[in-house]
Amino acid sequence: MPQDTQVVIVGAGPVGCVSALILSWAGISVRILESEPELIKDLRASTFHPPTLDMLDELDLSAKLVAEGLITPSIQFRDMDNGVIAEFDHALIKEETAHPYRLQCEQFKLTRHSAEMMKGYPDTAISFSSRVTEIDQDDTNVIVTFRTPDGPQSCTCDYLIGCDGSRSSVRKICNIGFPGFTYPEQFVTASAIEPIDEIVPGMGHVVYVAHPTEWGAIIHAPEFWRFLFPISMEVTEEEAFDEDYLQTRLKRFAPYEGDYTIDHRTIYGVNQRVVENYRQGRVLLAGDAAHVNNPLGGMGMNGGIHDGLNVSKKLVSILNDGAGDELLDLYDRQRRPIANEYVQAQTIRNKNNLEEKDPAVRKQRQDEMRAVAADPEKAKAFLLQTSMFNGVRRSEAIE
Repeated sequence: MPQDTQVVIVGAGPVGCVSALILSWAGISVRILESEPELIKDLRASTFHPPTLDMLDELDLSAKLVAEGLITPSIQFRDMDNGVIAEFDHALIKEETAHPYRLQCEQFKLTRHSAEMMKGYPDTAISFSSRVTEIDQDDTNVIVTFRTPDGPQSCTCDYLIGCDGSRSSVRKICNIGFPGFTYPEQFVTASAIEPIDEIVPGMGHVVYVAHPTEWGAIIHAPEFWRFLFPISMEVTEEEAFDEDYLQTRLKRFAPYEGDYTIDHRTIYGVNQRVVENYRQGRVLLAGDAAHVNNPLGGMGMNGGIHDGLNVSKKLVSILNDGAGDELLDLYDRQRRPIANEYVQAQTIRNKNNLEEKDPAVRKQRQDEMRAVAADPEKAKAFLLQTSMFNGVRRSEAIE
């Protein structure tokens, strides 16, 4: 059966859009199917790590993001009651990257720039309000059926990449297992516009706060400061978003005599899961469709972008250079272990350290972190791990 397009990508988020750009630059025809009526202005992910920015340089995207983002050279760890524990400056890894910092820039800015760049490729298109309902494949192609406001439609392609998030229709239709666990609490994020670094002198721009029950994170994005903290599963959304409740929680992180101007509020459950396989025949998974984790460390979106770049370049080799489909098995071998051994392990460790309840263990871990921060070599090794360089390099070394 003749193909309508070479690659269909399901999901117009950061991973789908970056994957589409890689393929488009190589002259491959791409169609993105997005279930929403327009690009989503999602504020959840906002951290870009150095290796991700290095990768996005080749798409001329990093400079665009830096122009709209906030460069944060260091990350800070604090104790809720005792203040700063340690701070790590990315200048220690300046020999390893063109971007020795974290960039705080909302993910929708990446999708917006990517979609604008796609307009320059006549064989690349985004179809909005297109929800995938069926996927059939054989040895030569994939037939995708999707629901639109005008009724069901279908198209045929060589390969399909599912980048459609944690509730991935592609993953569910293909019945790919998604083992892991769900945390026994919900996460709340609330954004305030007040200058937290002036309200609390010495407050960093990327801060992780330890406490047995009130741990969390404070992230400075270009237009607001985002607070993230856990709440009981029994707390309703109405209770979690109550103005007095939120003011009390935010003031625990950053004591303030006035009231915070709280803008965005979200509440969500959090999972740690990795699919059983990133490939099923001609169908591939990437990003949250393949792995989800808690947000501590900002690794989810970055790991997803790494997936998208990896699989797209392999499809370029297959479609343009005649490489064999075994490259797609290599994609699974390179990316799935990294999701388990690096992203999952690090984000779980991050949460465990922040919420440690035993005072003696908490003190021991904080003393160890102070010692690491005081030793340049150990601090550099710490940053290579937390900024995802170790995972990227391990992935590239797998054959």
